[in-house]
Amino acid sequence: MEVGHIPVLAGEVITMLAAAPGSLQIDATLGGGGHTERILEATRPDGRLLGLDADGAAIARVSDRLRPRFGDRLVVRKANFRDLATVAPAAGFSAVDGALFDLGLSSEQLADTDRGFGFRAGGPLDMRFDTSRGVPASELLATLDAAELLALFRRYGEEPKAGRIARAVVEARRTAPITTAEELAALIERVAPPNPRIPRRTHPATRVFQALRIAVNEELESLELGLTAALDLLRPGGRLVVLSYHSLEDRIVKRFIAAERRGCLCPPSVPVCVCGREPRLRLITSPSLTPGEAEIAANPRARSARLRAAERLAA
Repeated sequence: MEVGHIPVLAGEVITMLAAAPGSLQIDATLGGGGHTERILEATRPDGRLLGLDADGAAIARVSDRLRPRFGDRLVVRKANFRDLATVAPAAGFSAVDGALFDLGLSSEQLADTDRGFGFRAGGPLDMRFDTSRGVPASELLATLDAAELLALFRRYGEEPKAGRIARAVVEARRTAPITTAEELAALIERVAPPNPRIPRRTHPATRVFQALRIAVNEELESLELGLTAALDLLRPGGRLVVLSYHSLEDRIVKRFIAAERRGCLCPPSVPVCVCGREPRLRLITSPSLTPGEAEIAANPRARSARLRAAERLAA
């Protein structure tokens, strides 16, 4: 395992995936490769795994580390999971036994000083997983007006002080553009400091950094597309496992599973189903799984994780 990278709920992920020898698995968010490594170990000797990541650096790191051990059992593709419907069949994974989405950032990404994912590591405010697509976060800060920034911070960060921070960004850029993670974090800490009487586990800039990253990478839209594609790829009995880290992601996952458990799309006013849509998922985790105290102590970044899993029905 690479230094600093600790996969979240690793044992629970393997159990929920029911990863068996010879099975075909998808890790839609390769990241640091911690879950990938354990899935490949659990599916020995002939199970195969397709690992996706929009971050080319993550693909290279995991390939270099795991390829010598697992050979062609590991297949990697540089792609966003929103493109899973086309990427997976092209790679020979048109029907699979399990699909994992770990929606958190890896330790390597948080420590990347070139893209500014984390305010502690610093660096240019880019935040794109794939730097060849979209616009960097610094451009959003430079071009959106106060009302647009307020809406962005509220929608994607659920930031209660969004208005104050948005106005401060607009005022600050009149003097000089905000181009680094350190500059943005310092500004937020200055205009929206934490209450010293209330214990706080996160930096005041956490929600704004989350909002910018989600917006830059279109993460919520991609998640909906990725979940739908994964479900279509699963064989009957196949497992869908999702690790989310904030309420926006978890709400999408929860609603997706609920809709696929229900099946029927007819409005309540219709006495008999006329759409003919059958349920496609059976819920496995009720309630969802969260890390225990020991795991949180060993890996504080796991504290907000929530795991939901469901099994594909024959429909």
